[in-house]
Amino acid sequence: MRTCYVTEFKNLIGYKDGLELQNRAFKFVVQNNMDGILLLLQHKPVITIGKSGGIDNLLVSRKALNRFGIELYKSSRGGNITYHGPGQLVAYPILNLGKFQKDAHWYLRQLETVVMNTVRYYGVKAGIKPKYTGVWVGNQKIAAIGVGIRKWITKHGFALNICVNKDHFKLITPCGISEFGICSLEDFIRNPDYNGIVSNIKESFKDVFSTELIDKSTIKDWKGSEYIEYKA
Repeated sequence: MRTCYVTEFKNLIGYKDGLELQNRAFKFVVQNNMDGILLLLQHKPVITIGKSGGIDNLLVSRKALNRFGIELYKSSRGGNITYHGPGQLVAYPILNLGKFQKDAHWYLRQLETVVMNTVRYYGVKAGIKPKYTGVWVGNQKIAAIGVGIRKWITKHGFALNICVNKDHFKLITPCGISEFGICSLEDFIRNPDYNGIVSNIKESFKDVFSTELIDKSTIKDWKGSEYIEYKA
């Protein structure tokens, strides 16, 4: 049975700090020949632009973003433009696909399944949409997916909307797709419990990827990892 560490961060994490956490996890997985590490967090408000571009899908000026308290970053993940912020569960699996399956398409399908299984638990029927990434409820995207793979080790991941500020999505054309919208779990269930959803994501991840998850409350608990003060 494969084994992955999982670290959940309680405080909001800036996007730059999130990248650093991923880089630390990537290095740790490589150096220790691990199966993987799963990072679970919420970001401070940020708009990110993927490798497919998307600056033309930013509908306001950078000064306007500053007024809203939203950062702007160019990301190494796949995909176009998207928003991250409080009320959205972001999962960054840093997985050694050599221990799973060396197939990027397989990996994306697995991530989609993790999300679909999770929202199904709450009675929400979600699926995929041909020619588009992410997980959808009808014509509305409930989870965005964008990944990066180097040396068959993954970075980035998915973002599941739970009770996110939808007004912030109006500042962009999400993923460059103007004909469809976005939705959150709160559109379908009353007062979604973030901690409960995190637990269900973990269970779904374990089942879909056939791996055990070992909780590590901070990266200090990754044996041999250099300590950084990220309060989890």
